[in-house]
Amino acid sequence: MQTGTDQGGQEQEPPSFMPSRHRRPEAAPSAPASPARRSGRQQELPTFSPSSGTSTTRTARRTSGSSRTTRRPVAQAAPSGNGWGNGSNRSNRGMLSGAALTRRHPVRRFVAILLLVILLALVVLAGCGWFWINAKLTHEQMLTDAPGSGATTWLLLGSDQRDGSPGAGQDTSITGFRTDTILVLTKPKQGAASLISVPRDSLVKQDGKYMKINAVAYTSGYPSLTSQIEDITGHKVDHVALIRFGGLSKVVDAIGGINLCYDADVNDPQSGMVWSKGCHQADGGMALAFTRMRYSDPKGDFGRADRQRQTISAITSKVLQPSILLNPPAAGKVLSAGLDSLIVDERTNAIDLVRMLLAFRSASGGKGITGSLYWTNPNYYPNWRVGSTVLLDQARNTDLFEQLAQGSHAPGTVGGI
Repeated sequence: MQTGTDQGGQEQEPPSFMPSRHRRPEAAPSAPASPARRSGRQQELPTFSPSSGTSTTRTARRTSGSSRTTRRPVAQAAPSGNGWGNGSNRSNRGMLSGAALTRRHPVRRFVAILLLVILLALVVLAGCGWFWINAKLTHEQMLTDAPGSGATTWLLLGSDQRDGSPGAGQDTSITGFRTDTILVLTKPKQGAASLISVPRDSLVKQDGKYMKINAVAYTSGYPSLTSQIEDITGHKVDHVALIRFGGLSKVVDAIGGINLCYDADVNDPQSGMVWSKGCHQADGGMALAFTRMRYSDPKGDFGRADRQRQTISAITSKVLQPSILLNPPAAGKVLSAGLDSLIVDERTNAIDLVRMLLAFRSASGGKGITGSLYWTNPNYYPNWRVGSTVLLDQARNTDLFEQLAQGSHAPGTVGGI
């Protein structure tokens, strides 16, 4: 039965949201609507919205003159067997995943905060250590204005201050100090690091006078000694570090001693070294005598230079062990002992010292290069005032340090030894 007609003869459907006064009573709820009645009313069709994942209703239009409604294609839900399911299942899966993440979030957040706190603590400790070391450093003018090179070069000095310690050299006719240990540490941009000894009796000319190189710093100042090393090597010295011989024993005692080896029996009153052939655990006093002894060594100053490199290498290896590095009281004790006896140039800071230690360990390793300068005459007399000196081979030394700075020299032992 029609509910009403318009002037064009088409059926008029009352709005779905508003009841009509002229409509007949609907059939009882239990009675199903007839197909004719269903086709005579607008159909509410579910549609699928991919963007929202939910279903919406859309009213299908009827063409003029027709009582039929046309169904629009409805998007098909994805098969539930593919692991994703339809939109409703996907929404549920997202809700479950979010719940799982919510449950895990406190743990992840706690770990992230803990790592951040540890990182900040390490930064603070490193910063405090950096400022503390720099505050403890004693600086002196030691560098020149020579142009830099591709490699980084450290000049390492051991100074005999006549400080009254055993074997310090009590000859009262010699005043002041002598740099009896002279080492050149070179770290190229690529390649092995090197550690080369400069014989303390090497002949140089300073202010127009011949002298041994170990007296240059006392007579003309540390920049003059640095300049002499730059003339010998052909490369700029970037950093200078000097340790007093008296402080060496304190450093060795602070790290609990070091293992040293010498293949001869020694009883040398000049240095105080009493040694039986072989390797021994040396305390500070024994290590100091080990580095100073030369009169009882058949190789003289060249043998002493070799033992000095051995001693410094043993100290460096011990200092860089985790038992000291990761032990704040032990590390602080070693740093205090070392810094109290150390003098550095005007530009060196804590980072430079760390790099120096790492370069030293590299030079002392299996791929490193160690040895002494090349010489042509180990017992050269320029005049009676200077005495016996070591006459260096300038051409070979210039070529040697060119290769060391480029990192092209083969590992092993070099020089006059």
